Amino acid sequence: MTIIRSAKTSDVKAIRELVDSYAAPGQMLAKETVTLYESVQEFIVAEEDGVIIGCGALHVLWEDLAEVRTVAVDKNWHKKGVGHLIMEAIIDRARNVGVQRIFCLTFQTEFFGRHGFEVIQGTPVDHDVYQQLLRSYDAGVAEFLDLESVKPNTLGNTRMLRTL
Repeated sequence: MTIIRSAKTSDVKAIRELVDSYAAPGQMLAKETVTLYESVQEFIVAEEDGVIIGCGALHVLWEDLAEVRTVAVDKNWHKKGVGHLIMEAIIDRARNVGVQRIFCLTFQTEFFGRHGFEVIQGTPVDHDVYQQLLRSYDAGVAEFLDLESVKPNTLGNTRMLRTL
């Protein structure tokens, strides 16, 4: 039975392996191990018989906005509902922290579309929030803002948004 739970620091090595399995072929942005530890409280993991088989994170960008990050499922567990369970937990977490919109940058547009995300153009925040977000050092914020500085580094994936 698959258990969905908040990640622990002891899960970071397994999260690292999942991320690497997608980052190596260019399907996901690579992350430093220290970044995974720094953001472990943002992660949800899927566990089967004590083994981490999937992960995903929710990173708050602003009062009403968060980003879904690092959703990865062990390839042996594809098409078995694990990604769906992770997304449901992330969406619940987003509601619980009070955000009203969640953003993702993905190649998996069908998967996220099934979870209520729609492709967006431009940046769906007002001018004042945009100006505040420009002050962030976070690469995900720069990707959300669609800044030219990150375009050489993006993988060519699609920007999507869901309103809760």
